[in-house]
Amino acid sequence: MNRKGIFVGSFDPFTIGHADILSRALPLFDTIVIGVGVNERKQYMQSAEERSRKIKEIYKDEPRIEVQTYGDLTVDFAHRVGANFIIKGARTIKDFEYEREQAVINRRIGNIETLLLYADPQYDSISSSMVRELIHFGKDIKEFLP
Repeated sequence: MNRKGIFVGSFDPFTIGHADILSRALPLFDTIVIGVGVNERKQYMQSAEERSRKIKEIYKDEPRIEVQTYGDLTVDFAHRVGANFIIKGARTIKDFEYEREQAVINRRIGNIETLLLYADPQYDSISSSMVRELIHFGKDIKEFLP
């Protein structure tokens, strides 16, 4: 049995918090597909291709990690790539509630389970939004990126 999961998000940009969740989930799966989300209702700092390229570069030496973009429902993406699990991270109670609601719907409409990993406390204040804000004001963000 091939244990395949998807780790999905906009990853605009992919932070050390994302990398931490992925590294902790990797021992549980044979393959993880990182799904770089495209949502026409969102405005991105980087194109999906650029976000994907950067993540591929980070994991170029890890054969168990694949990177793809997607713009449909997460459960449809999971089915398309043959995944049985969605991997998500939660930093706060607000994240937990949102992810819990999503997990219930994804299981109901797609028979897909969600694995929720809690953020390591050293990363729980790091978000893509925070990093984009620092970029906007010209601050050095190297310490927040893998």
